[in-house]
Amino acid sequence: MQKEIIMKMNASPILQTDISELSNNITITFTKRLPEILFISSFPPRECGIATYTEDLIKVLNKKFNQSFGISICPLESESEQHSYLSKPKYILNTDKPNDFLRLAKKINLDTNIQIVVVQHEFGFFKEKENEFKQFLNAINKPIVLVFHTVLPHPDKQLRTKIQQFAMASEAIIVMTQASVRILIEDYHLLRTKIVLVPHGTHLVPHLSKENLKKKYELSDKKILSTFGLIGPGKSIETTLSALPDIIKENPDILFLVIGKTHPSIIKHEGEEYRSMLEAKVLELQLEQHVKFINYFLPLPDLLEYLQLTDIYLFTSKDPDQAVSGTFAYAIGCGCPVVSTPIPHAREVLENGVGFIIDFEEPQQLAKVVIDLLADENLRNDTSSRGLHKMASTAWENAAIAHARMFEKISDGEILLQYNLPSIQLQHIQNMTTSFGMIQFSKINQPDLDTGYTLDDNARALIALCQHVELFQDASVVRYIQIYFNFIKYCLQSEGYFLNYVDKQGTFTKQNNETNLADSNGRAIWALGYLISMSNFLPEAMGIEAEKVLQSALQNINKIHSTRAMGFIIKGLYYRGLKNKSTQNTALIKELADRLTQMYRHEAGNKDWQWFEGYLTYANSTLPEAMLCAWLAVEEPVYKTIARTSFDFLLSKIFKKDKIKVISNKGWLHKGMTQDEPIGGEQPIDIAYTIIALDKFYEVFKEEDYLKKMKDAFNWFLGENHLHQIIYNPCTGGCYDGLEEKNVNLNQGAESTVSYLMARLTLENTLKKGKRSEVKKRLLSLASV
Repeated sequence: MQKEIIMKMNASPILQTDISELSNNITITFTKRLPEILFISSFPPRECGIATYTEDLIKVLNKKFNQSFGISICPLESESEQHSYLSKPKYILNTDKPNDFLRLAKKINLDTNIQIVVVQHEFGFFKEKENEFKQFLNAINKPIVLVFHTVLPHPDKQLRTKIQQFAMASEAIIVMTQASVRILIEDYHLLRTKIVLVPHGTHLVPHLSKENLKKKYELSDKKILSTFGLIGPGKSIETTLSALPDIIKENPDILFLVIGKTHPSIIKHEGEEYRSMLEAKVLELQLEQHVKFINYFLPLPDLLEYLQLTDIYLFTSKDPDQAVSGTFAYAIGCGCPVVSTPIPHAREVLENGVGFIIDFEEPQQLAKVVIDLLADENLRNDTSSRGLHKMASTAWENAAIAHARMFEKISDGEILLQYNLPSIQLQHIQNMTTSFGMIQFSKINQPDLDTGYTLDDNARALIALCQHVELFQDASVVRYIQIYFNFIKYCLQSEGYFLNYVDKQGTFTKQNNETNLADSNGRAIWALGYLISMSNFLPEAMGIEAEKVLQSALQNINKIHSTRAMGFIIKGLYYRGLKNKSTQNTALIKELADRLTQMYRHEAGNKDWQWFEGYLTYANSTLPEAMLCAWLAVEEPVYKTIARTSFDFLLSKIFKKDKIKVISNKGWLHKGMTQDEPIGGEQPIDIAYTIIALDKFYEVFKEEDYLKKMKDAFNWFLGENHLHQIIYNPCTGGCYDGLEEKNVNLNQGAESTVSYLMARLTLENTLKKGKRSEVKKRLLSLASV
């Protein structure tokens, strides 16, 4: 008979963990309550830019941080704007009912679960009810975050006083542009310390082929201009219509897409007068074959595809005080070259070749810029690339991180951030792999075959996919392992050494003669040994052949003296020995470990420098991990001592206050160095190697600090770095190529993507084993219940 034990704590909403899988007769459901954040905003199905903004933000906050806090919704409604919601909201505020403001404030104050209140502010939301809104803010006894979607410059005394009062009642003010920050400080005299800049979020997209998308939407052989959003006179779409005749003379295949329905408030007061005017203008200028109105509120996936197929995006707002535009931001995030009027948001973003600015209501200027852009594909591509890099920091995932960090800061210790682990996906790995091997580099997330292949990448990919097979027994992955194994064999020369660089035709390049290939040879041996250790999960013939290839490669081990190459080889031999023990294997491990021991004793003269060399460079964690593997294989006590001492020394250099900062490739850390370490130059591969080593040390020493550091290190990929930006792209499954001082390198090449996957699978395996162990402990402690 199954027995259910429920352990509850006082909090809400509830985070529930079911661990029944590990027991045949007891289900244990552990629940804990989380601090709650209440969002007050317009919300879908209301068709409104701020409603969409709030929904997008909440989706990502939940995806990244739903183990840290819960989120509830209070939609804004009026007598004429009421909706049925997909999920029942916690509260509803009817802004046409004056008494509802203080009634809601009282409910919020009595709700012990709510820790923070976030209010999305737009002047139209509280028109003619601004006194009630001020009283509402003052009545709430919880921290308030007020988000200004419009910041008007040059306020009169009344408006300035009003905003100052709103700010006094708030713990923080969020705005989305530097211009808004400046206006709040200079025109409204607010304190800079209260203002938080969080740019409008943008969606990560897979950057699909324009040609394929145009074919999908029956737009092949067309050059596409587009604009989107809720339609109204402020968008000045007639500016583009007036420019089209000149554009068509040079580009008869042009099509202008006007995507979106008329704004509900415009329909309420004016009906479809504006749209009718646009349609009449299309007829007047004989543009019927060159303009298409898509008169509905597109689902987000469709909208993002329309933006990705767009050749040039046009933003022609005639409101100089429009602080920010989500439509404009989304277009740049989808890779559109943008032509825009000079709203503050555009002036900030489109500088330095990121886009093109034209004056308000100037169709001649618009026509000239569009004609020049359509005539120059390279310029369009360069503009697109600059835009993507400029907007990388504004991904919704990064906006969520900025909000979550602020929530943690103002929650008085109630909120402690815990990043959710992304699901494991192989999409980008598979896209980067041909029948010959894994391609070396990518442009953003598109494989760049011209860069060829390397042994290094294919060796690491083989290890990662073997990890995946061990965890999930997914037979479909075996074919990729075979591809990477075949590539390793292809690189093995008859003399028993490996070459590393291969071009897209399969020819070994001159770079093999210009570069020391010792580390590449070491990585290949590591991969072969790991494959052998996993042979129970693979076709028997593959393991047998890997043993033969490895045996051929061992004939040159005595010639290898690179520190890291020796570390990689020890690891490969250790894993080989788990499956195929031999005297030769043990002797080779001992020979190499003894060399590293001598190097360590030569350099580690005092407690301030416990390392194998006089500097820390790349792949540092490999060395203490190799020494630990050597101890596991040979049981020589000195190996274990050196492994532990050197690793703890390394960790003291790269971990500061629960954050990892690996050695920068902009400047290695030398013994006795006292100057500041460079910022940036951090590579995903070094984070991954550190996580792999921490896993091995946790396995051996069972110290929780190693496990904690594994999680802390992995959080670097998720945003816990000096830029507070994601390094792993959950949309593509790729990993960005590096963290620099002021930006992330958006290219998602083989090394970074495979390194992320190795780290993610290592953590998954460790947590899986740890979960089983913890459940066993809990079951034992509950045995008397």
